Amino acid sequence: MSRPTIEDVARAAGVSRATVSRVINNEPGAAPAVRARVHEAIAELGYRPNQTARALASGRPRAVDVIAVSPVTDGGWLGTHPYYSRVLAGAMSVAESAGLQLRVHAIRTDGAGEALDAVAAEATVGALLANVTPPLAARFYRRCRRAVSLVATAEAVPAFEADNAAGTYAAIEHLHELGRRRIAAVHGPEDNTCAIDRREGYRRAVRDLGLPEISDGGDFLREDGYAAARRLLERRPDIDAMFVACDLMGAGAVQAITATGRRVPHDVSVVGFDDSVAAVCANPPLTTMRMPVEEMAAEATRLLLEGAPPAGLRRRFPVHLVPRESTFS
Repeated sequence: MSRPTIEDVARAAGVSRATVSRVINNEPGAAPAVRARVHEAIAELGYRPNQTARALASGRPRAVDVIAVSPVTDGGWLGTHPYYSRVLAGAMSVAESAGLQLRVHAIRTDGAGEALDAVAAEATVGALLANVTPPLAARFYRRCRRAVSLVATAEAVPAFEADNAAGTYAAIEHLHELGRRRIAAVHGPEDNTCAIDRREGYRRAVRDLGLPEISDGGDFLREDGYAAARRLLERRPDIDAMFVACDLMGAGAVQAITATGRRVPHDVSVVGFDDSVAAVCANPPLTTMRMPVEEMAAEATRLLLEGAPPAGLRRRFPVHLVPRESTFS
């Protein structure tokens, strides 16, 4: 069967070729109902625009856009968080070999919708949604179908997800096997889908193991991990272990624990999540759950090179334990 053309889409939607082109390029001049019909025809036929031709025609270079959204006001937040450097490393490994540029968009939560619309209008190869909430991801996807989220997201948006819940469950089991019975959790932000899944994994594990639920939280930042750990230790001085929702927070939690005169891991064992440079550089180095960020970003980039991924595509990547000194008995 021959590959569907823009003319096929126009016939199926009952519009002109020029109208289909306007919709694909997110240009003005088409009513919402017409745009909906065109997108339905594209999905039904499996039409994939020729991204190289589009880029040449528009004068825009072929590029993969990496998008991250954060409420943090400090403009350097993307460059200082290890997760984003790993996303970029994975995407770059594929982009360089394909002769593509990599464009990075650090977007503040305030006004994020309009900023995402602007990125969608300029997209060529497609976008990796490194840390975009489901509502914002859905908004982007309505304007640009060439997108893959690297976190759990809205139903229609293609996604490569780490198995956050199962990884957290395994972390709690590891601490339990070491004899820890008062295992606290330092959770991530309430609107972050990775943090939500890790919170659910913790709750399921302590419930199944018959342990008390002891928790606090904050943003995925070192200072938030420090502050949450201090609050937990003040409320429950008998805590003997902590699961921390990311390594950067985990490094802060270790500082808080040692600042109270406790020893890691003798008094309090600590497990982080990600297996980033923050885990290796912590003192002591953190036992953590390895999330294969580079592999996820690289495979998502390869998928974008093939065109618009199927709506609702899901791939889940396993997470596994990397033991280090923060849990050694």
